[in-house]
Formats: sequence, structure tokens, C-alpha cells
Amino acid sequence: MTSAQPAFSTTSHLPWLTVGVGVQRQILAYGPDLMLVKVAFEAGGVGARHHHVHSQITYVESGVFRCTVGEEERVLRAGDTFYAAPDVWHGVECLEAGVLLDSFSPMREDFV
Repeated sequence: MTSAQPAFSTTSHLPWLTVGVGVQRQILAYGPDLMLVKVAFEAGGVGARHHHVHSQITYVESGVFRCTVGEEERVLRAGDTFYAAPDVWHGVECLEAGVLLDSFSPMREDFV
């Protein structure tokens, strides 16, 4: 199992990873039971439908996103959130460039 990162980090020193066309991810903080990730999208960027064993809560920091969780679809804007339970299919399409903050429990070991 991956150990936790140091107690403090400065986002200006954290790397960005391109994870798709118009989509970049920055791991902000994590420990064995929790992870916080920033995902920046250009308009048209897609977080493809997928599922995983982690609970996920996503906060829309900025932009506009078409979000699908299970069979339900909504357009979310800054300040909105969604919850994806373990093994529930979910994904997003960025309608206006923006940033999502994803939290996962337990941490996504596949991200580090």
C-alpha cells in the first residue's frame, strides 16, 4: 500500500499529468483512506464513463459540466457536486472550460 504524502504541499510545486485530450490531473493530497485530486478541463474535454471500487465526491470549482452518475444526467456549474458510490458508472463532459476537485476513499493507488 502507498503511504501518505507529507502533511503540507504547495500546488505550484505539484506536477500536472495529461490524462486525455484537454484534460489534466494534479494530485493535491492523499493518505491511505482519502485522496484529493484537481482535474482541469478544456471545453470539450471528456472524463470517459468508468467505475471503480472507490467512493467519489466531485466538486465543481469552475466551468460547466454534463455529468452522468448511473443512469442520471445533470448539467453542473461552479459550487455543485456529485457523489458516485463504489462501482457505479460515471463520467463528465466539459461544456465550458473548468476545474473539478475529486475526492476518493480509499485513495486511488493507481494515480500515484
